[in-house]
Amino acid sequence: MPEKLAAIHHQISDVIREWRPEEAAVEEVFVSRNAASALKLGQARGAAIAACMVSRVPVYEYAARSVKQAVVGTGAAAKQQVQHMAKTLLKIRGRLPEDGADALAIALCHAHNRLHRYNAVISTRRNTRRRY
Repeated sequence: MPEKLAAIHHQISDVIREWRPEEAAVEEVFVSRNAASALKLGQARGAAIAACMVSRVPVYEYAARSVKQAVVGTGAAAKQQVQHMAKTLLKIRGRLPEDGADALAIALCHAHNRLHRYNAVISTRRNTRRRY
């Protein structure tokens, strides 16, 4: 397992060097029935987040329900609904693997939240300007 975590860290670092993202988004760990799987996922997330932080790329985390809400409109959406909406919103033709759909859904959720934060800042600035 340590070798796999190192590989994740190195590969994420390579992607960051090549594409120079300004931000990253990840899904929070969801613990269901299999605690061992959740632990492995948490370690993989940790390796990816560490790579981002070493490269000074801020990381934003979203709960699975928030991702589903942003993409499908309901936090109780099924994986197939998320996959369908990611393809529809991004105009992707052909097959989109579940993991790819999940990653794109997290990116869409982050973009949605970022837009709302930006609009809130603009709105606050407008409301705090002095009027003469």
